[in-house]
Amino acid sequence: MPPRKRVPKNGTALKMVGAQVAVLRIRKGLTQRQLAKLVRMEEETIASIEQGRRALMPDVAEAMDRVLESGGVLLAGVEKLPPVDRVPEWAEEYMRCEAEAIALSWYDNQVVPGLLQPASYARAVFKCRIPAYREEEIEALTADRLVRQQILHRKTPPTTSFVVWEPVVRHRIGGREVHEELLRHLIGCTELPDVSIQVMPLDQPRHAGLNGPFTLLETPDHQHLGYSESQRGSHLVSDADEVSIMARRYAMLRTQALNTEQTRGLLDRLLGEL
Repeated sequence: MPPRKRVPKNGTALKMVGAQVAVLRIRKGLTQRQLAKLVRMEEETIASIEQGRRALMPDVAEAMDRVLESGGVLLAGVEKLPPVDRVPEWAEEYMRCEAEAIALSWYDNQVVPGLLQPASYARAVFKCRIPAYREEEIEALTADRLVRQQILHRKTPPTTSFVVWEPVVRHRIGGREVHEELLRHLIGCTELPDVSIQVMPLDQPRHAGLNGPFTLLETPDHQHLGYSESQRGSHLVSDADEVSIMARRYAMLRTQALNTEQTRGLLDRLLGEL
């Protein structure tokens, strides 16, 4: 099954909703910081919503309608958005590149990379989100994540390398059963063609990934891109110098991590200890 194509968009709908938030906030005489405090969010998140860089979730829209006394305008607008427009533009751009990539290199130190997550683990990760997703949102996000994973099973899969910090594969997100399924799934993924999985061990005295998780990808026309996420935003990087720095960090990470056979041995041991 080929990866599902997402409809390209320019973020107009998100920007329109964001502009509505800004107008209603200003009419109420509130700063972004004051509104953030009233709806229990970060000021940076309010700014991202107003700029159309972050989707306004229904529960947040409802809270804003209440605080801004807007009579349900924001919630009604959000519920009319087509599903594709609930995904931030930067995520759409990255996922389009990911779906067509011929090579991917992924480092993560918080959770197992999305392309390696079984459904139960993905749900558990989404359930950890604050503010919480609604159940239907969790199921939709999980389904989208599983669709993305089809690139590992296509006729000509990308050459894919993953480096994951050891606490990630030890952390029992979702409980024992979810952890067991995760370990079995990762072991199965080690047998996929063109997939390499390495664990960065806790006893490694040097660590090239302390700046946080990131992804490198190569497009079919051999363009090299980088991608990173943080609580303050996410970035698709095309500048050659910045991509080069990320590539050098990843190369160093691979030398510092356990090799693929040692990683398989660690996963087997962790599974045996359950």
